[in-house]
Amino acid sequence: MYKILVADDHPLFRDAIAGIIAVSFAGSAVEQTEDIESTLELVKHHDDLDLILLDLNMPGMSGLQGLLALRNECPTIPVVIISAERDKQTILQTLSYGAVGFIAKSSSKECIVEALESVFAGNVYLPADIMRLPEGSKSNNEFVVSADKIATLTRRELVVLKNLSQGEANKQIAFNLHISEATVKSHVSSILKKLGASNRVKVVLGCADIDFSQHLKS
Repeated sequence: MYKILVADDHPLFRDAIAGIIAVSFAGSAVEQTEDIESTLELVKHHDDLDLILLDLNMPGMSGLQGLLALRNECPTIPVVIISAERDKQTILQTLSYGAVGFIAKSSSKECIVEALESVFAGNVYLPADIMRLPEGSKSNNEFVVSADKIATLTRRELVVLKNLSQGEANKQIAFNLHISEATVKSHVSSILKKLGASNRVKVVLGCADIDFSQHLKS
């Protein structure tokens, strides 16, 4: 089904993730590496990987340079960070380095499966609390959604955007709004176009200060 690389220096954690993948994504193959050197070497010979799950703190990793080196080596393979890192700015910075998601190591099995399903569906996955910046802080991201741009959205698009800003994947938004996932995707595409954003993460971060209750008043 999928071919996944789990890059982490803790064997027990690698085996746990491999076990979750085996049960939830039957037929998938899992490769394992324990440091950035062996990870870079493996991807040179496995360009058919569907996903890389990368720990930020493996041997040989200095800050986010390991992630950057991996993205340079295999720019077409999605990378999701799976880490105990708690600093929100560091987590958000991984996105600018090319990661398509972040999964906390403390996440439940159900949360990990949901995150992987979301990424395989083509979404960017971040926990809901990471979507919001700490109060009073400013994002390094230059994209800001203005009130004028928000005004161009339909009411339904505003509702979808509100759910999106809470870290929900398309499937969850569809369930909550009682609409099809295809309809959600259509709304998201329209939202990105109207707001002038290249991806959904930029939109969510750009909407950090938006009070949706004000815009959704009848």
